[in-house]
This record gives sequence, structure tokens and C-alpha cells, in this order.
Amino acid sequence: MATKPPTGDIDEKRVRVTPPKKVAVGVPAVLHALEMANEQMGVARSVQTLLRVNQKDGFDCPGCAWPEEDKRHIAEFCENGAKAVAEEATLRRVGPEFFAAHSIDELRAHDDWWLGQQGRLTHPMLLDDGATHYRPISWDDALGLIADELRALDDPDEAVFYTSGRTSNEAAFLYQLLVRGLGTNNLPDCSNMCHESSGSALTETIGIGKGTVSIEDIHEADLLIVAGQNPGTNHPRMLSALEKAKRNGATIIAVNPLPEAGLMRFENPQTVRGVAFGGTKLADGFVQIRLGGDQALFQAIGKHLLEADAASAAASSAAGAEGAALQGSVLDHDFIAAHTSGFDGYRQAMADASWRELVAATGVPEKALRRVGEAVRTSKATIVCWAMGLTQHKHSVPTLREIVNTLLLQGNIGRPGAGVCPVRGHSNVQGDRTVGIYEKPSAVFLDALDAEFAFAAPREHGFDTVGAIRAMRDGRVRFFMGMGGNFVSATPDTAVVEAGMSHVGLTVQVSTKLNRSHVVTGRRALLLPTLGRTDRDRRGGREQRVTVEDSMGAVHASRGRLAPPSEELLSEVAIVARLCGLLFGAGAGGAAPWSAPAGGTADPARHDRAYPERTPTEEARQAATAEEAGAAEQAGLRHPSNVPHADWAALEHDYALIRAHIQRVVPGFEDYEERIDKGRTLHLPNGPRDARRFATVDGKARFTVNALEYPRIPRGRLLLQTLRSHDQYNTTIYGKDDRYRGIHGGRRVVLVNAKDIAALGFAENDIVDLVSEWTRPDGTVEERRAEEFRIVAYRTPRGNAAAYYPETNVLVPLDSVADVSGTPTSKSVVIRLERRA
Repeated sequence: MATKPPTGDIDEKRVRVTPPKKVAVGVPAVLHALEMANEQMGVARSVQTLLRVNQKDGFDCPGCAWPEEDKRHIAEFCENGAKAVAEEATLRRVGPEFFAAHSIDELRAHDDWWLGQQGRLTHPMLLDDGATHYRPISWDDALGLIADELRALDDPDEAVFYTSGRTSNEAAFLYQLLVRGLGTNNLPDCSNMCHESSGSALTETIGIGKGTVSIEDIHEADLLIVAGQNPGTNHPRMLSALEKAKRNGATIIAVNPLPEAGLMRFENPQTVRGVAFGGTKLADGFVQIRLGGDQALFQAIGKHLLEADAASAAASSAAGAEGAALQGSVLDHDFIAAHTSGFDGYRQAMADASWRELVAATGVPEKALRRVGEAVRTSKATIVCWAMGLTQHKHSVPTLREIVNTLLLQGNIGRPGAGVCPVRGHSNVQGDRTVGIYEKPSAVFLDALDAEFAFAAPREHGFDTVGAIRAMRDGRVRFFMGMGGNFVSATPDTAVVEAGMSHVGLTVQVSTKLNRSHVVTGRRALLLPTLGRTDRDRRGGREQRVTVEDSMGAVHASRGRLAPPSEELLSEVAIVARLCGLLFGAGAGGAAPWSAPAGGTADPARHDRAYPERTPTEEARQAATAEEAGAAEQAGLRHPSNVPHADWAALEHDYALIRAHIQRVVPGFEDYEERIDKGRTLHLPNGPRDARRFATVDGKARFTVNALEYPRIPRGRLLLQTLRSHDQYNTTIYGKDDRYRGIHGGRRVVLVNAKDIAALGFAENDIVDLVSEWTRPDGTVEERRAEEFRIVAYRTPRGNAAAYYPETNVLVPLDSVADVSGTPTSKSVVIRLERRA
């Protein structure tokens, strides 16, 4: 029997601390998952739903993007996957009566956990300017309001369209088409805040912004380095893959400031060994690195390999060998010569690198660094896996370039059991980028889009997430739409984001459940309830399916089976298709969406000023009639009324038609429909993996030279990393505990080394404010404050600390971002602890 939602927020005064766990999953994880599922869904619905998760004829888990093997287990889900499904398939409901009973001010006062626990949204709701409560609104009126607001913009760049990683390929493709049809590339997404550094570094060095390994490669690897990642909480199904690799003889090295239970020992609840015989020890070594020291670690590995290769060459020469004696046996010299560039510069840079500085940057003794280097030297095939611990620093892109350098030395890209493995979060964040959710689209993609839909998409880059927040802060955004996600809670510098959002004229959130972004709004706000992964999507007289791409470039279908929580729900596809019909269809009158509404006055040059590359010639501007406009288009002249052309109603009712468009626009989707049929998986092409083909500036994988960077922590200060608890996925809070780390009943805690606690003049369990200090380029220091955190002694490197987000996102400066990628530096925030008065 499902339970009712909580009536109160988390009581932080009831936090209880126990010793951290040294083993992950096992029977306790199963029981906890089932307990949460039963609370939300009841027993019968839990069984019905969970047995369809990640099955070939079922639905893709709305949690992480870890791939499935071709052969599926009957229970193909993890603890946190079960929680994600339970949250979506819950029997709790948030309808018009809920909003009538709770004012916006009351809702805003509740914490993220309480908001998320209330249940599924059931009806479109509108918050009028100055209103105290949301009120119901019809779909026609809601979508009409959006269309009117977009038509009234002075410039399309006044609109921002955010995307969460859960959005399907079909919905995401239509969404980016809507946005580009309006005339902007303002398409920030959650990837900007997570793996943008990965994409930036990998595109530059190997020519593709994705990983190069498959699930089979994980099983076949001889060495796996798991750096800046906590799979036991964030990607629990990865533990099964690591266990299989261990059974095949792999060595696993964990690199992390915090010891994580999931990389110590794994009790697989699907095996007798896991349940009854203590499970499997995973990590053979644990490198407790200082925050931000990973670049130095991989430079140390590279330096060790180069020194070992030189020693090998010298030994061979001394023994009288000829020819090959000029080259050592450690590096793959044939691969380097045939497939890479920049090696000589990299080799010299590593010769110049100082072991003393590498030790200082990592906090790891040289002997231990060389042990890691030896493990790499003796490995037959090496994979490096990483997540947010490496991507959210100022020097994240150079760090990830160094990973590529290390792998290239031994030819560990483009062969079985080897490669780069950025482990993505949301289940389709990679797919969204593949089908066009990107503020900096390539000319090749835009050319294909133009040809398919007979229009001219804008070429100027749009706002990424940080750019969008800056524009809102500065009052340059009049319209905001979020396709899923929780923008307000997920982004950095919370106070700035909330103030910026209040400046927006209309905010629109397409969501399944209540979250912080629904209560921190623009002057007017729309909530558009949508179907989730678990819900049956019946349109056009038949059940529709969508597709998603996992973290390793494999695309498969997903089809929900549960009755939707309300007949008022539309799918994301239907919402976007109807908006496209209103703005671009025959009923739109052929006028550009940014032209003046009926009775208004348009400035014919305002769009031209923003987009000079789409500026019509004087001849085109004079083509006032439809016939003349058509003639201008035929003559190749640009006209501001050009919009994408499609049968929007047909696309709403048959998602296969959208996939046909994707097939013609995005390479690798040939025979899309047939290749996802009957549970099959479409593996997208990957040049480095498939053929050691690198789409870089010189057609080769690139060694790079990167000046060593690492954080310097001022005296009396700590370096904070934000992280998730175990009862959490991104900004969704499932429960009050982080049982692997021993935190129970609360979230406002800061984990600090016991020696640092004493040195700073505090004691464990003291209540403090966390105050971040960020020095701007002009030398001024900005402070931000997160109040009332309990100090917990924890095994973390001296000078480092950790606390949960979104509670600590307020401490992350908006303008403190990674070089090149622009990702917020959420893993390297300088803070001081300040005693509560």
C-alpha cells in the first residue's frame, strides 16, 4: 500500500552519524529499494513496473546512462534505479486542489525533498503576475500563451530553452528544431554543467566528444582506473560490469578524495556469492588524491611511462640490439607514428616536469605515483573512467587531455578493452546532444537541418547554462522554457539564479513532478505536466515508443506501460509539436514568430541586427507578398519569415516520422526504425573506436602540452567539493540518508578531516556557516554563504571538504568556470567555516 507524502521538511537536528560502510549493495540495498518502491507505488505496482525496467520490451530507466548487456537479467535495475522509477510511477498526485491549498510563498518555503515527495503533476497550471496561487489552465490556452509570448519578443535571443538529460531523442530533436526555427541557438542543457569538459577535451584530442569503449570493453580490460567517480551511488549497475572485469583478471585502481564503499567491495544481490559469501573486492588500489590533483596524477603516469621506455631502450642498446634498440618496449611506437601528432612536444614537457611538484599537487608520495604508473606500464589494455570529480574544476579540460595523452602512449584507443570512458549521468543526456541540443552546433548539422526542413537555421552560437544565467541576471531574457530538469536547483550561484529568474516575463516548466524551479519563477509561470518513461504514450491510435542513447553510444527503444496519472497529460513530443504548429504551421500565417502580434508594430530591422547572417537583402525585404517571398526563397535570398516546414500534426501522432527526419539529418542513424525494432540496439559509429579514425584538425589523435595546474588553498581555508548523497539522483532527493558514508536523517553536513577540524578551532558536531571566497580577476573577493551545517569528521585529505548539493550550490560563483568548457567549478570551492553566533 502506497503511503501519503510527508507533511514536513527534513529535520536537520536529528542527523545521526555512524562509521562509513566498506561494502556496497547486498541485501540491505535490495530491501531499501523495495521499501521506497512500496511507499510510492504499493506492492503490486512495484512488481509490475520494476520487472520492465531496462528490458528490451520495456522502458529505459529514468536514472543513469549506464548501458545494458544484450542478455538482460530479470531484475535489470539497481537500488537507485528502483528509487527513480518509484518517484516517477508514484501513486501520489499533485493536482489543482493541491495548488489551491498551497500558496506560492508556502511552497517556496519547503525544501527540495518535500517538494519532490508530493507526487506527479496532473494538470497544466498558470501563475499569473502578482498571483498568490497557481490556477488551472487549458492546454490550448497554455500553448497559445507561450506562442503569443514568443511572437512578442523583440529578438529571438531573448528566449532561453533548457533541456534535461531525460528528454527522449524524438522530443529533443523537435525541441531544437523549434528553437532554431525561432531564430536562436539558446539551448543550454545539463551537460554544460557536467560533462562539457569531457566533450571539449575529447573533441580536440581524438575528434569525438564521447567515450570510445563499449560494455564489452569494460569486461575485457586488463586495467581500469576509476577517477573522480562514485559508481556505488551514481551508477550502481557499473559495479556488476567491474565485477565481471575482475573475474576476467582485471586490476582496478580507484582515484578519489573520499573512500567510496562501492569501489571497496561489491555484494551482488543477483548472485549467491554476493548474497552469502561476502561479494567481490573491486579496487586493488586506492589513490586518495587531493581535490584538483588529477592532472598531476596523469602527468606522473605519463612521465613514468616515458622514463620506463627510455630505460628499456637504453638496456636494449647496451645489450647490443640493433634497430629497434633505439625505441623502448613500453610505448606503442608504431601507433604513435601512424596515428598521432604532437608526441615530441609532449615528451619534452614530461621530461621537464618535476616529481616534487607532481607530489605536491596530488598529495600522493612519488613511490605511490610510480606504483600506479607501473600498473599502467604492465597493462595489456587500459580504460580510464571518470565523472564529475574530474570535470568541474577550472583546469578540467587540461586534466582530461592528460588522460588522453596517457592512453595514446600505449595505443590504448581503438582496440579491445581499452579507451576513454566518461560516465554520463542522465539516461539520455548524450542522446540529446547527438540529435542537436547544443548551443554551438556544427555547420554540418545545421546544413543538414536546413536541407531537411527548408529553412535557414541561425549560425551564431547561443547561451550555454552559465551564459543563460548571466543574461537573466542582466535582464536580457524575457522567456525561459525548461524541458524537464530543475534548473534553479541544478545551477551554480543559487541567489543569482533565483534573482535572474524573477526578471523573466514568462517561465515554462515541462515536468513530471514538483521541484524548486516551479516555485522560483518569472513574473508569470506555466507548469506543463508530461508523461514519464514509465507511462503509456498512446497517440495516433497506437502506442508510441521513444529512443534513448546510453553512455557508450548505443541507442534503443523505450516504451512505458502504466496508465498515465491523468488524462490531462501530454507527451513532450506532443507539447513541442503543437507549439511548432502554432508558430510555424499554416495557421501561423507565414509570419516570423518574432514579428509583431496582431495590432502591434514590428521593427523590421530588429531581427536583422541580431542575426546579420540571416539579414535579407533589400530585394528580399521588399518581397511583401507570399508570391514574392517564394520567389526570393527560390532565388536564394534570405527572408526573416523563413521557418522550418513539416507536418507538425503528423509528427505529434507518429514518432516514427520524427525518427525518419533524424535519420536524414544525423549520420549513423541509417535504417533507424528497423535497427531498434524488437528490442535491438543501434550502435552509433565511433571513429576512434571503430577504425582508429580521428576527426581532428590534422586527422590524427593529438598529444597536447598542458601547463600543470592545481588549487592552492589559502591558510585557514578548505577546498570544498559538492556531491550527492546515496538517497539522491542529481537534484532529486529520494530520502534523508547517505548510509554508505554513515550520514542518517539529514543533509546539511560538511565532511572535514579530523585534524583540520582541530586546527581550525572547531569540534565535531559544531554548527557552522560555510562561506565561500572567490577572487575575481580584478583582485576583489566575493563571499557567498550557506547556513547551519554540522561538522562531521571524515577520512578526506587535509585541506579538503565535502557537502551535498543543491544545498551548497549557493557557494559556487557564477563566473568561476572551467577554461574552454565553461563548466561551473563545483569541485573546487574555497571556503571558510564560520561559527554560528
